[in-house]
Amino acid sequence: MHKNKFWNEELETLSRKQLEALQLKSLQEELAHAYANSPYYKRAWDEAGVHPGDVKTLAELTKFPFIDKKTQRDTQGVGSFLGELAAVPEEDVVFVSTSSGSTGVPTLSPFTAQDFDEFQDTEARLFWQAGIRPKDRYVHALNFALYVGGPDVIGAQRTGALCIWVGAVPSERLLFVLKTYQPTAIWTSPSYIIALGEKALQSGIDPKKDLSIKKIIVAGEMGGSIGATRQAITDIWGAELYDFYGLSDIFGACAAHCEHHDGLHIAEDHIYVETVDLNTGALLPPGERGELVFTTLRKKARPIIRFRTGDIGRIDISPCKCGRTHGRIYVDGRKDDMFIVSAVNVYPSDVEYVIRALPEISNEYTIRIFEENYTCKYEVNVENVSDQSDTAIHELVVNALKARIGVKPAIVNVHPNGTLERSTHKAKRVIDQRTETVAKSQGE
Repeated sequence: MHKNKFWNEELETLSRKQLEALQLKSLQEELAHAYANSPYYKRAWDEAGVHPGDVKTLAELTKFPFIDKKTQRDTQGVGSFLGELAAVPEEDVVFVSTSSGSTGVPTLSPFTAQDFDEFQDTEARLFWQAGIRPKDRYVHALNFALYVGGPDVIGAQRTGALCIWVGAVPSERLLFVLKTYQPTAIWTSPSYIIALGEKALQSGIDPKKDLSIKKIIVAGEMGGSIGATRQAITDIWGAELYDFYGLSDIFGACAAHCEHHDGLHIAEDHIYVETVDLNTGALLPPGERGELVFTTLRKKARPIIRFRTGDIGRIDISPCKCGRTHGRIYVDGRKDDMFIVSAVNVYPSDVEYVIRALPEISNEYTIRIFEENYTCKYEVNVENVSDQSDTAIHELVVNALKARIGVKPAIVNVHPNGTLERSTHKAKRVIDQRTETVAKSQGE
């Protein structure tokens, strides 16, 4: 089984015309299912004057209204435990995960048995795409507590790999597993794999020589697709790095690197991707940068129709050198995290690129966004790992950020190595204090 480079060659190499025909058929069925069974969609679409029967082409999906995280929070628990977006009774649901709550109240994500099975088959496809094979020993170092990425280990098992269910554990415990069982592949976050490598070196373990990791999968943060971060991880581990992308609103990983590491192939048989203008919501052509909008094509428990992800990026639908025809997404950052300084759009991923490329400072950093005299400014905290003075490091960081981004930080705090907090899951890099400033100015 699966002896070639593809998990499902016929599906992964469909022509664009074939793929879009498959998407249209699935979309029509998904819309009909949502309209007939979800109280929210029926009400919202009736109010908007649209009907599933109106959709004869993929382009006609633009007639339908958007939903977002607020929609999910507002409908959660309304009318039933699963809420008004759900399109099946609770008896048909076999699994739920929740979002991290990083942008507000955690939201529930339900799965029917069919949803869950197709979710894991997609995971197996992406693991296979990343080169995981039956000969591999794979460590799943993601949180299992309600996190949608936890069950992805089942997809890894479907490839035939020996899977070690570790979860989110202290660094010492994970290093014990890596040293004792000598696995060849691991999945965790970009921040944690760097921190884990640093911990290993401090413990006298050289990840390149003493461990057997050949493939590292990262997700949950931007780093896996940022060149400087990728290089920082590779320098420590000497392993090939694959970036995965997912969102709890649909299922674990839904897009991933192939061996060419040029964008993340998204499972277009499960998700229809649109890119829209950040301000107007108008549809943009493939290749243009905007907010990514996802529509599920097969999910029954809770269809997600025109969901504004809050992620800024683009999709390339041209065939990849690997032979796969499913589009590749490129994600630049979160809309919520972007801030404007002196009329320049600043993304935390740009700051990360600069920091991870400077050998004089560690890979740890934080960004604080604040307002002063009604002007948006930003502060960066870094760690000095060189023999240079903190003053010299301050100037180095200021100049590098100014050259890359176009605006320099108002403040750069240089700390001793090892003093910034390390994360075992998603790192909290951005502290936005602008809302606090507004609240104080209003006397709240």
